[in-house]
Amino acid sequence: MDLTLIIVVVLFLIGLFVAYWIGSNVARRERDRHWENELPIHRKDAIMKSRAVLAGHFSEQLAPFLPDFPFNANECRFIGKPIDFLVFKGMDDKDISEVIFVEVKSGKSKLNSNEKKLKEAIENKKVSWMEYRVSEDLTKKREDSDDMDEI
Repeated sequence: MDLTLIIVVVLFLIGLFVAYWIGSNVARRERDRHWENELPIHRKDAIMKSRAVLAGHFSEQLAPFLPDFPFNANECRFIGKPIDFLVFKGMDDKDISEVIFVEVKSGKSKLNSNEKKLKEAIENKKVSWMEYRVSEDLTKKREDSDDMDEI
């Protein structure tokens, strides 16, 4: 009786192992077949998104030279992040009368959260001016320093 029980348990374990092995092979084949069909779709989608992003970046930098851009291209300075341009209206005439923040968008793109917060700060007049002066100790030539002459 003990031998019969051992044989039944061993056969059960062998059957369990075989079932697991067959199941994992079937699942692996199904997964591979699924990705063979899906991968080209995902690649095409990634390429299209990448092209859209590149086209957006290109159009951002090209915007001041487009015919319907409302500002003089010579008065625009590209920043990139978090805003695309600062326009110094009147700079060409050496009479800056206004500073304008410009964000360029193309297609269906919208302002991201950082751009929205910047827009709110500007609209709430949370803009200021600061002048920073570099210490003269850092900018004047040191007569006693031989290291500077060697460079």
